[in-house]
Amino acid sequence: MNTSRMLAASVALIGLLTIGGCCNPGLDELRAQNRLQQDRITELENSLTQCGINLDKCLKDKEALAGLGGADLEAKNALIAALEADLEKKKAMIAQMQAQLLASGAPLPPDLNIKLQEFAKTSDMITFDEATGSLKFKSDLLFDLGSDKVAAGAVSSLKQLAGIMNSPEGNAFDMVIVGHTDDVPIKKASTLQSHPTNWHLSVHRSISVLNVLTSAGLSPDRFAVKGFGEFRPVEPNKPNKGGSAANRRVEIFIVPSAR
Repeated sequence: MNTSRMLAASVALIGLLTIGGCCNPGLDELRAQNRLQQDRITELENSLTQCGINLDKCLKDKEALAGLGGADLEAKNALIAALEADLEKKKAMIAQMQAQLLASGAPLPPDLNIKLQEFAKTSDMITFDEATGSLKFKSDLLFDLGSDKVAAGAVSSLKQLAGIMNSPEGNAFDMVIVGHTDDVPIKKASTLQSHPTNWHLSVHRSISVLNVLTSAGLSPDRFAVKGFGEFRPVEPNKPNKGGSAANRRVEIFIVPSAR
């Protein structure tokens, strides 16, 4: 092979590597942003926990000072008010950053999008939002009322999802599982023993979905689980704790891997 042919072959090879995407700077950047956001959220959550501890201490001190007057009580009340304001500020910051992390708006690769679109068509309980890379499962079809045990009919769907996420198209992504409930309080005594609040139920359901997916071969280090209870409704609940089926859901957000 002469020099000109070797040069042409080299240029062609470089072109093929570039087109084929031997590396993915965009994905690497998303992963870096994901790690930075998660580190910041962890930092804020730690600050929130410490702030809550300080607030509880001040509230207990305030109770001890009940009935007393003077400057000490006024100073204690002012400190409590400042801590409460700081607590709410940190909560708002965490909620904002979690929303950015869960719904980055970055489109998934076309091949993975197609797989998830086809997957969503397999069941009435699943919808897929291409804009946010999120799957939404209706809890009424995923679980029995007040239960965190995944219904037998839903297990096969989750195993199918595990196969997609373990495919070459899905393997570069992690999953954030988020549980939601309506605003109907848990009243049944046997249910209360396992799920004292809707918050508990939403998290326990997320963990149950996680357990099905990991049992189907997905690595546990690809997951985060969250539960928002009744506090992130997608539509107004019916008056007088009537609830809404749309608010009873489990969402799975597909995000670039931080590994």
